Amino acid sequence: MFTRRQMLQGSVSVAALAATAPLSSMLSLAAEGLHRRSIPASGELLPVIGLGTSRTFDVDPRGAAMGDLLEVLRLFMHGGGRLIDTAPSYGNAERVTGELQRRAHAVGKLFLATKVSATGQAAGERQIAASFQALRSKTLDLIQVHNLQDTATQLQVLRTLKDQGRVRYIGITHYLESAHDELLAVLRKEKDLDFVQFNYSVGERNAERRLLPYCADNGIATLINRPFLRGQAFARVRNQPLPEWAAEIDATSWAQLLLKFILAEPAVTAVIPATSTPRYMADNLRAGVGRLPDTQQRERIARAFG
Repeated sequence: MFTRRQMLQGSVSVAALAATAPLSSMLSLAAEGLHRRSIPASGELLPVIGLGTSRTFDVDPRGAAMGDLLEVLRLFMHGGGRLIDTAPSYGNAERVTGELQRRAHAVGKLFLATKVSATGQAAGERQIAASFQALRSKTLDLIQVHNLQDTATQLQVLRTLKDQGRVRYIGITHYLESAHDELLAVLRKEKDLDFVQFNYSVGERNAERRLLPYCADNGIATLINRPFLRGQAFARVRNQPLPEWAAEIDATSWAQLLLKFILAEPAVTAVIPATSTPRYMADNLRAGVGRLPDTQQRERIARAFG
């Protein structure tokens, strides 16, 4: 598998930038101009680049890997990021997120989103209680029913927490295009959902058909997972230089083209790429700055990755 590491090593623009400037300076523009979009349920503004934790944050909370992750979090916040998405099913990711938040003195400064993936009310309540403890917080911004597991039961648990003021927003998630119709059916039935999270990218565009338009028309915030197709998208442009026309939308890497393709869809609230590498974090944040592609430019990006 051709990796993002290999792609960035072969990118003259990103490699040169990294060699001549510290990562913090790469983020100065992002900190000032990171795009924000409103959560329809409240009008609260959320930065369009978030941080996922699947796989990347599943490390020993006392191990050496925490050093890079702490730098990732600091860069993320310095660049204007707020939203971190995690889950109890991501191994140690919740505990690591809570510990990093403590080390970075970031308590109360982040938008914390997690999930519940349990069957039965009691199991759901126990799992959520553990999430509060792992994330070191008495309140959470968003809890989502993960992959539609026992959806009706867990939504009732989440509604109770929301009524108590312990959870600000509730939602549902999935990561496969084959589940989009089921997500849509739940959104149509459960009219009080604030968020829905699903996969959408240059290589997985099914959400454009019905899911994204429905969310736009009905005031539902959207979080986008799998923006890089778990790295497969980079293999499609292996050995290809970044096209000159990328400068037209202020993109300096292939990763930024992929993220800007997604963000050009107005129904997208935020995209949540995961990383444990500081320079990838800086690169991702730059996608949330500057111009976004129009319809013709989006199709040009799609052809480049086709």
